[in-house]
Amino acid sequence: MTTQPLVLHNYFRSSAAYRVRIAMNLKGLSYDYVPVHLTRDGGMQFQEPYKTKNPQQLVPLLDDEGFQVSQSIAIIEYLDEKFPAVRLIPASLEGRARVRQLALAISCDIHPLQNLRVLKYLTQKLGVSEEDKTTWIQHWLTLGLEALETDLARSSTRGRFCFGDAPTMADCALVPQMFSAVRFGVDTKQYPTLQAIVEACEALPAIAAAHPARQVDSE
Repeated sequence: MTTQPLVLHNYFRSSAAYRVRIAMNLKGLSYDYVPVHLTRDGGMQFQEPYKTKNPQQLVPLLDDEGFQVSQSIAIIEYLDEKFPAVRLIPASLEGRARVRQLALAISCDIHPLQNLRVLKYLTQKLGVSEEDKTTWIQHWLTLGLEALETDLARSSTRGRFCFGDAPTMADCALVPQMFSAVRFGVDTKQYPTLQAIVEACEALPAIAAAHPARQVDSE
């Protein structure tokens, strides 16, 4: 019986897709990369057949032999349970809670406020200027990253990475968020703890290979 490869529908610049690429690379999983361009031709996520696969019309979407799951955190947890050789979520109850706390603080509280569809609504529906849109992005990024910096700087469970000395789901979330912060003009040097963790992450070939600039659909 032939096993079909994992298929990841994603967009090179999507923070959520970036998280999953990091996780899959850390686990050494091979997969078929299916680009879903979020801005070209009005956005491929709004077109058939993708919107049938994912009614939320968001990326990423993982297809594992017909089983489809969206939402980056859910995908990473699924992969961690199915391919446990390299764990991204700690074994201990407290460790799992801590890593989920950090990952969700980024994916639920910081990232959505700079999401493409939110920004389009601000400019196209509410008439927000480009300058004010940038102010909006930088405000929410700064607020969230300052809290993370304070949290991780005093954390007794932090090591070279967000939790201990091996990357976890929290690092899968942090690296893309810091990439976005730089992209939107936030000075990340003001977050030395976060910066040190990201540098440790990006020194790993598996994480470096997930960078947006290294993807087949990179522009």
